[in-house]
Amino acid sequence: MSKHHHHVGWFKRRHEVKPDDLTIVDNSLVKRAVGAAALGNAMEWFDFGVYGYLAVTLGKVFFPDGDAAAQLIATFATFTVAFLVRPLGGMVFGPLGDKYGRQKVLALTMIMMALGTFSIGLIPSYESIGIWAPALLLLARVVQGFSTGGEYGGAATFIAEYATDKTRGRMGSWLEFGTLAGYIAGAGTVTALTAALTQEQLLDWGWRVPFFIAGPLGLLGLYMRLKLEETPAFKAHTEANEGKAADGPAHSLRELFTLHRVALLKCVGLVLVFNVTDYMLLTYMPSYLAVTMGYAETKGLLLILIVMVVMMPLNILGGFFSDRLGRKPMIIGACVAILVLAIPCLKLIGSGHDWLIFLGLMLLGMALACFTSTMPSTLPALFYTPIRYSALSIAFNISVSLFGGTTPLVTAWLVEKTGDPLVPAYYLMAAAVIGILTMLTVRETAGQPLRGSPPSVASEEEAREFLASDAPLTVDKQPPGQA
Repeated sequence: MSKHHHHVGWFKRRHEVKPDDLTIVDNSLVKRAVGAAALGNAMEWFDFGVYGYLAVTLGKVFFPDGDAAAQLIATFATFTVAFLVRPLGGMVFGPLGDKYGRQKVLALTMIMMALGTFSIGLIPSYESIGIWAPALLLLARVVQGFSTGGEYGGAATFIAEYATDKTRGRMGSWLEFGTLAGYIAGAGTVTALTAALTQEQLLDWGWRVPFFIAGPLGLLGLYMRLKLEETPAFKAHTEANEGKAADGPAHSLRELFTLHRVALLKCVGLVLVFNVTDYMLLTYMPSYLAVTMGYAETKGLLLILIVMVVMMPLNILGGFFSDRLGRKPMIIGACVAILVLAIPCLKLIGSGHDWLIFLGLMLLGMALACFTSTMPSTLPALFYTPIRYSALSIAFNISVSLFGGTTPLVTAWLVEKTGDPLVPAYYLMAAAVIGILTMLTVRETAGQPLRGSPPSVASEEEAREFLASDAPLTVDKQPPGQA
């Protein structure tokens, strides 16, 4: 056990709390923190949207020898590689974030992300440098995937640690608002380019444009992140350890997997249901509509875009409700909705009528919005401050790599093998069952301080109210492995 285990965080009964123990968060600072964190997520998904919507064109540019199917597979293989390196990114950036602070590492992931995306736009075509073109594409994807491994866990941690206990859900929901905004912007850019350019122009130089847009966006995000301060929770933790946080993270990775195995598994289970739903709806459904249902591809993509636009305000509303009703009702409610609605929704999606298809997609989108709005405040609350960045990044990315990123591939394969168009529904239902079982084991954290952090309030006035009230303050027992 390392030497500063005995003071891993902040444990006091309410009557022991002194006024200067409470964290009073400056509201303008919170808004800047949320904006900078969400913008990074938007960047990551801008790229994701661009790559997904340009897949066919990129296949022709980088793998010109194969037939269309081979090109698409090759393009999606480079897409999958980005997922496989994500856990590695989490294992590198997570411990760095727990050791040196959230803000520095989030600036670093932003630089890598922007460079990876921008450099895709610079790669010469297969015509000019042959096999080096796809090889460089693969390398750029690896850099992107690696930096993404530190991005979500870091951004969610950052917002959760900045927000006050009463508004953590609402603040966290902006993270996924950024995700949707980025995805829509990426897909929208490609759609606009496809409409404006001829097929030749698109193949010749047009496909590079979205990647070049990402560069300046990344610089803006970097500037925003460099101007931020470290989170109050991390500062409180370093002060509690007399500035010793820089000796090394509270846990080695091996200790993390043994002592905090249960919390990590809970995180994996919750991320599983959230990401299976996410990738099923946003990444797989357009191709399901086109390939399995023979629906016009552009129409399918357009419907998904509309669903995402509607999801944006729902997401902020969901964050507000997660603070009011609690995290458990939101997440269990969404899982139950998926269990009940998955089969009817897929029947609607397979109906061939535009409005019914839209209704099916939108109902799934509403369930997904319950996840996207509540998860950014639920997941960071599973872990203690000294391990939060590491544990969240590792559990999140392992789960996304195994279950999220593979969802489109596995579902497509199963639909083809079984010939049953309802496979996506069964897949969603299985994920929902896992989600319910996991969430039943998670303690309600809405309105509570983060584990191992002092209560966080918005004003002097709230601080006085907090100290005057008699409600029990649920403080965690000492975490495992602490003396």
